[in-house]
Amino acid sequence: MVETETKVQRYRSYKDSGIEWLGEIPEHWDIESFKNILTERNEKNAPIRTKEILSLSIDKGVTLYAEKTTNLDRFKDDFTKYKLAHKGDLVFNSMNMIVGAVGVSDYFGCVSPVYYTYHGSNKSNTTKFYEYLFRCKTIQRVLYSLGKGLMAIDRGDGKYNTLRLKVSRDDLRSMKLPLPNFSEQTLIVEFLDNKTTKIDEAITIKEQQIRLLKERKLILIHKAVTRGLDENVQLKDSGEEWIGEIPVHWKLKRFKFLATSNKGKLPNKIVSIDDDNLPPYMSMDYLRGGEGNQWVKDKDAFIIDENEILLIWDGSNSGEFLKSRKGVISSTVAHIIFSNINKDFAWYHSMVLEIELRKNTIGMGIPHVNGRVLNNLAILLPPFSEQKEIVDYLDDGTKKIETAISLKQQEIEKLKEYKNSLINSVVTGKVKVC
Repeated sequence: MVETETKVQRYRSYKDSGIEWLGEIPEHWDIESFKNILTERNEKNAPIRTKEILSLSIDKGVTLYAEKTTNLDRFKDDFTKYKLAHKGDLVFNSMNMIVGAVGVSDYFGCVSPVYYTYHGSNKSNTTKFYEYLFRCKTIQRVLYSLGKGLMAIDRGDGKYNTLRLKVSRDDLRSMKLPLPNFSEQTLIVEFLDNKTTKIDEAITIKEQQIRLLKERKLILIHKAVTRGLDENVQLKDSGEEWIGEIPVHWKLKRFKFLATSNKGKLPNKIVSIDDDNLPPYMSMDYLRGGEGNQWVKDKDAFIIDENEILLIWDGSNSGEFLKSRKGVISSTVAHIIFSNINKDFAWYHSMVLEIELRKNTIGMGIPHVNGRVLNNLAILLPPFSEQKEIVDYLDDGTKKIETAISLKQQEIEKLKEYKNSLINSVVTGKVKVC
């Protein structure tokens, strides 16, 4: 359990920082330009001193590229084109620092030419203090105002909108920032390291609990869909290794005889303002409950009603089934239409199919649903009355589990909000750590 009340107090006296986003700071703190706080290390990797490529992400900070398994960037083969980052350096991704792509490196390695690297004195915690500062939402809004250019925003369907905002070296170096003395920077860093570690550990535990709840939900669905509700029912071999035995009175048919899959198409025009009662565009974020911020202006758009069964056909989540919201699907998503089966039973059954489907995707770069595998997947058919009983049972059981998951997710969000608030308050001098 993480204490959400921290022993903190205000400093004895404050002064106006003269910076709108910062407000008042402790009387004994200074204000300095970033260029006078940390020194830029614009050091080329020529001649080659290392072939250890470093990557920078919003969630993990600076990591070894060799350990990455997802979102693999395209790096140059010529190592002399890279810049060097030393252990303890503060590294910024000039293209993504507006959303928190900044971190202190624990490694000596080389980084992309679009990264900025800065260092302080060897024994100070200055780089770590400013890592915390630059991860604050308050300062990220300032960086956003300084951004220029284009940024690629993933719409969630393999397509991108462009809106890239690069913060220039000169704008970053000219930023006025709070500057506590070295000893106070160390106290702040040690305090935040301790507190954020505990918060992160609590978040990890709750995420593990959510994973276990999701596994429990899937086990509940799998058992009901493949065995029914009667524990004493006579069983027979289904002929499918991944299903095993099924009730003797159940039938089995292939997907291709019970369902059709209709892929959507990329709309001709997507707009960011709904000025004509337009249908929303179903990006992955929107499908997963996010707010709609894109609409389709296309008379031939493929519009789907709410609560239809969708299948993600292409991309990292290919093979996943989702319930639709009303809107337009693109070519990376298929509308699945079942016949001669209870629609809600078909939805629960699709979660069982998903396991096999995701194990058998095809494609060297971008994964795709294997249409042949999909068409030959087995669908189990209890009598209609039994399908209804199973649906009622699962509606009740899964609702309880989903409520528990929702509560855990809310707890995680509160912990994240507390963590961000704590960091912001401490590094801007609004509270004094004890």
